Amino acid sequence: MLVEIFVLSVLRAGAVHGYELKRRVQRPSLTPLSNNSLYPMLRRFEADGLVTKSVEEQDGRPAKNVYAITDAGKARLTQLLTELPAALAVSEEEFFVRVSFFGEIPAARRRAILGAREAVLDASRAQIGILLAESGGPGKPRWRTRVMEHALEINQREHDWIAELEKDVDKE
Repeated sequence: MLVEIFVLSVLRAGAVHGYELKRRVQRPSLTPLSNNSLYPMLRRFEADGLVTKSVEEQDGRPAKNVYAITDAGKARLTQLLTELPAALAVSEEEFFVRVSFFGEIPAARRRAILGAREAVLDASRAQIGILLAESGGPGKPRWRTRVMEHALEINQREHDWIAELEKDVDKE
């Protein structure tokens, strides 16, 4: 879903050719985007009516395919941004991308996205707590305990950050 969001959001800013689209999509994401994933996605988007493709002729060089988003593509982008299924809420990057678009998302959907991520954090905190309880005591792996304690700290920091975000959900 993440790459779809990036591709459609870049196209929402204006029509671009494939190479430029790939370059812009890679900028916000740490995940490299290969031609073997981009172009099949664009063909699928075109078949689904989410984008259009036009051919731009160039003097002395091969023609470029230029892609533009359609109204259906804009609707799909809105759908992707406003939903965070439980299966995707485990991904920090999926969550962060949606939060970065909160200015475009209604307050009720913002709350749902924050709630989905909070549920993941709660489950993780509970699991780490169980593992910590089982790993304590003499002869137990001290380094594993340190890692789990650190994971709990990270979890708590994100939980606190989400609590701050929830205070601002109705603003804008």
